Amino acid sequence: MIQTLLADDEPLARRKLREFLQADADVKIVGEAGSGAEVMDLIRKTNPQVMFLDVKMPGQDGFAVLEEIAAEKSMPMPSVIITTAYDQYALKAFDARAVDYLLKPFTMERLRAAVQRVKDQLSTAPAKPEKGPETREQEYLNRLVFKSKGRILFLPATEIRWIGAEENYVRISNGTESHLLRDTISSMEQRLDPKMFLRVHRSAIVNLNHVKEIRTDTKGDFVVQLLNGHIVPMSRSYHARIRHLLGRWMMRPKAS
Repeated sequence: MIQTLLADDEPLARRKLREFLQADADVKIVGEAGSGAEVMDLIRKTNPQVMFLDVKMPGQDGFAVLEEIAAEKSMPMPSVIITTAYDQYALKAFDARAVDYLLKPFTMERLRAAVQRVKDQLSTAPAKPEKGPETREQEYLNRLVFKSKGRILFLPATEIRWIGAEENYVRISNGTESHLLRDTISSMEQRLDPKMFLRVHRSAIVNLNHVKEIRTDTKGDFVVQLLNGHIVPMSRSYHARIRHLLGRWMMRPKAS
């Protein structure tokens, strides 16, 4: 059973959420809170695995609660699903490593999707909880949350094909479409899993799961060709480092 805490200052909102969650046999609600202080008290008593957290509550808002949890090194951080009527906190929720962001009013289908994200996360979590904030900061992004064309998108990292730098922005391509984010290529490189993502140019990162081959073009320059045919330039300064990194993964010909 997934030990779950509901935190919302509106009793009706908590009741609706409780009724939705009671339909899931894997979820056990261990407490309900209507303020930041009540949330902290219940976390210490129940040690929940998951917390549905409203942004605006009396005393402390939801993000202040997360900061207080992180400050207590002995307190494991639960998986957090933000629930709010305001869309402007999505990027802040992303920075706080929330598993999902539910905009009120949400449907049963949307809630099920959020709960499934939590289940997937818990099923792949280490056996021992990560307690210190220093350890949590070393986690790599498993998805990107950002605004694009009037939408709030939740893009799994596995769906990213390549990332390119464009002045003060980065372009994220998932194969079917691309999005501009105000970020730097160096920042993206540090936050993405190096086992999956490889920087091949000062302005380009590729997802190794979508790479078909590394070769030279007609001009003798190195390029990376993705499975969908897209070509990403590779600088010579990165080529030697990449050969070293990929050496242990490359299949060597069988001796005759």
